[in-house]
Amino acid sequence: MNGEVPEVPIGSGPTAPVPKEPTPSVDRIDVLAGRILTGDILLPKFQRSFVWEAPKILALLDSVARGYPIGSVLLWQSREELRSENRIGGLEIELPKPDYPVNYLLDGQQRLSTICGAMFWNGTDPRSRWNLAYDLRKRAFLHLDNLDDPPSHQVRLNKLADPAKFFAQVAVVSGIEPDGEELADRANKLFSRFKDYKIATVTLGDMTIEDVAPIFERINSTGTPLTIVDLMRAATWSPDFDLVDSIEELLGALADKDFSGIDKKVILRNISASAGGGFSTGSIDDLRKLKADDLQTAAKATKDAYLRTVDFLATDIRISSARVIPYSNQLTVLAEVFRLIPTPSSDQLAAIRVWFWRTALAGYFSGWNTGQMASDQNSVVAFSKGASTEIEVAASEPRADIWVTRQFRANNAHAKLLAISLAHHSPIDLLTGAAIDLGHALAWENQKEFHHFFPRDYLKNQKVPRTRINCLANIVMLTSASNKRISNRAPSDYLKEVESAAGENLQTWLDTNLISRDAFEAAKEDDFGRFLALRAETLHRLLLPLAGWSPDDAVEPQMDEVPTSEGSDTEDSDLTDELPTSDAVAPDSI
Repeated sequence: MNGEVPEVPIGSGPTAPVPKEPTPSVDRIDVLAGRILTGDILLPKFQRSFVWEAPKILALLDSVARGYPIGSVLLWQSREELRSENRIGGLEIELPKPDYPVNYLLDGQQRLSTICGAMFWNGTDPRSRWNLAYDLRKRAFLHLDNLDDPPSHQVRLNKLADPAKFFAQVAVVSGIEPDGEELADRANKLFSRFKDYKIATVTLGDMTIEDVAPIFERINSTGTPLTIVDLMRAATWSPDFDLVDSIEELLGALADKDFSGIDKKVILRNISASAGGGFSTGSIDDLRKLKADDLQTAAKATKDAYLRTVDFLATDIRISSARVIPYSNQLTVLAEVFRLIPTPSSDQLAAIRVWFWRTALAGYFSGWNTGQMASDQNSVVAFSKGASTEIEVAASEPRADIWVTRQFRANNAHAKLLAISLAHHSPIDLLTGAAIDLGHALAWENQKEFHHFFPRDYLKNQKVPRTRINCLANIVMLTSASNKRISNRAPSDYLKEVESAAGENLQTWLDTNLISRDAFEAAKEDDFGRFLALRAETLHRLLLPLAGWSPDDAVEPQMDEVPTSEGSDTEDSDLTDELPTSDAVAPDSI
């Protein structure tokens, strides 16, 4: 749980209408494909065009022919108006009647499109991905490269939609091929398989976009996760505006500074705010009511705000990549600040810095619900108008033992905070005196420059629990070569080399690694518990002033409070979107 609070959907509560329960059914795949052509099932514009390549098309058809499962499909029956495809496989799709409920295909678009294109194609382009046949002799699907009739043992797949044409060819195969009866039997089985193949279908009904969004967010049956961004793309698409294109243009502008990996959902919140709304799902849903010109203006304002935000993070906070931002939703608030205040004064910049460090240190964004979103947006507005000298946020000062209870993991916000803090002090390799390559260290994916001060294998041999071994207070920046030299040696052994190499510069080397002299002396005595407590105190006293708190008021960890059990891990995970309504947490993507 980690204390996160999921957003309560707008309109929920005792008086809100209860959404219709999902309705499961089992349907023939050719019937589902036919419903696409008649306009009963619509394909929202999640993608500009069909994206599957030839091998994947053939693999899906082969799975159907063999009776292998290909997954279920999810439909949403609604009167909501989403932009949808009007052609598939070169075929025109009938338009639904106005205000008539239709079924939007939320999951299974590529699979049903493949079946639809294969069975109903009537195009004239020999290079089309739908120019398909089945070789009865080889028992394999293939793409043809011309429009001529293939050999009789190769059956065009679009004949499956017309039994008369299909069985006319079966008769020809049976009559002229030497192994005609066997080939005809294979053809009959192929026809039956495509006519009788059934898949599970779940239909959602009587739901708004806001109700559907949490379900939509979790779809990943084909390996391509769908998000609220995809859903809103379909809801706002026009020839003059494409939501995803606008977001990708923004990310492209940030690529040079290694910030192109920002979650699109985070940016979507800012587009909503730039359009006069808020950060919540309900406000995002209102984007579909806007004209293309208004959406373009909001996207442009958001892009400009993000460029200023990234400049601030890179120069003031010294964050070199989007992957090292403790919480992705910090970006949403920061971008709104820089949208409303394009050129902050020195006092305003100081207040923005305090806000960043405070929300990161307090773990404020580990649970960001609708109420907090509204409160934070109001605080930003008040700050931008000069009504407040700070960006007010309800963040409580944490205890120093967070550095002992939190683990060094890729999706741990405090691990990123530790990395940023170390980078500010330009750490020196304790064995060689060489400067650590911060570019490699803050690349973050491999984390090769981060190692245990008390070696992991040494602590394992001492029967120390894993959670204590991997806690943040035991992590320093160290080159891989030096880490190999240390191996599993006791600190009392390898620290002699550190003292010898550093000489009179020892304190400077320790300071750059945020290790006090007392903590170093505790390590020389192999006192792991005391080292952790002292290192945690150093880290905390460094960060508290940055967050606007007094280090004199810090609650310091006591040695007997340092956890020793496997259950001591409290992991920070950023809710990358508040849409899920269960207790599940989506970790920061880094």
